[in-house]
Amino acid sequence: MKRILLLTTGGTIASRLTDEGLAPGLDGAALTHHLGGLPDSYCLTVRDILHLDSSNIQPEEWRLIARHVFDARNDFDGIVVSHGTDTMAYTASVLSYMVRNIPIPVVLTGAQLPIEHPLTDGLDNLRTAFAMAASGWGGVFLAFNRRVMLGCRAVKTHTTAFGAFDSVNWPLAAEVSGAGLIVREDAIPPADGPCVLRGKLCEQVFLIKLTPGLDPEIFDMLLRMHYRGVVIEAFGAGGLHFIRRNLIEKLHAAAQAGMTVVVCSQCLYESSNFSLYQAGQKALAEGVVQGWDMTTEAAVTKLMWALGQTQRLDEVRELFRLPRGRGAGQPCAAGPVRRPRTCAEGLRAPLRRRKKGRKDDETFFSGKNEKKVTIYYK
Repeated sequence: MKRILLLTTGGTIASRLTDEGLAPGLDGAALTHHLGGLPDSYCLTVRDILHLDSSNIQPEEWRLIARHVFDARNDFDGIVVSHGTDTMAYTASVLSYMVRNIPIPVVLTGAQLPIEHPLTDGLDNLRTAFAMAASGWGGVFLAFNRRVMLGCRAVKTHTTAFGAFDSVNWPLAAEVSGAGLIVREDAIPPADGPCVLRGKLCEQVFLIKLTPGLDPEIFDMLLRMHYRGVVIEAFGAGGLHFIRRNLIEKLHAAAQAGMTVVVCSQCLYESSNFSLYQAGQKALAEGVVQGWDMTTEAAVTKLMWALGQTQRLDEVRELFRLPRGRGAGQPCAAGPVRRPRTCAEGLRAPLRRRKKGRKDDETFFSGKNEKKVTIYYK
């Protein structure tokens, strides 16, 4: 059986109704009690490390989760982290940097309805998370609604729908269907070095969503508050206003004061490119760092992580240029690309990979593009 570690942190999946609304009320033992025979399919270890609504999961909790994940990497075949949905994408992104190149699957999941609710989606999400955790593919992932995505590409796009998360500007890492767990090999970037815990974070990072007429004096306020980094969600492919209210001038002052500014787009899909327009080129001339097609969650947490490693702008810029897999702006590398082990070894109805060269091997296509996938069959 695969050795799987379940780290619980609270969230909706573990919540019960109180006089003040839903609040985490179940520990790991209670969660697994609702899983029926699923825990019998794995050699499961459960550790309760937090008991929080995810709105209260902050950098201090990220460091704790990362330490637990890193310390367990050699003792387990995979790790599942149960987590509230509201900030799950932030945690998944920052873990991608803090435990970069981790050789085992680390899969975050949660639910839109508590696991005690008769219509909960938590059971299905945990099944998917356990299957991915047993797949042998290293990296940080988020599993939800029978889909698995890279942690640094996940965004919560729905408040109540079961398909709460989307993989932005990157294909899904895996999906569950009648064929079992389908892992897309080309969607999981290879490792580019050993796994080292780099847990230092800079909490003095601010996010600005640019609006027409935004007062540039906000940068003076942030400097007085000793912020070291700012992520700006700019207009379209990369626009900032500089007539009457000159943001470009303030970018220059911020850079001179040692503040790092990362710019990305307010648009959820496709990449920013600040070299296209005059406004964007003026910003680039002041030394801003392009976020390209990174999600907001990934850009914010990567800047927090990068400023935790160094205070030098040139080194922060270089960290944002780390090998990015197979897409511009891809902000992290997952685990090594290798032939996965059996998805769920020891299951009563075990999953297996069809052997290469057999008659039933197939080539799969998505639209016009050929996709090389690893397929697990019942």
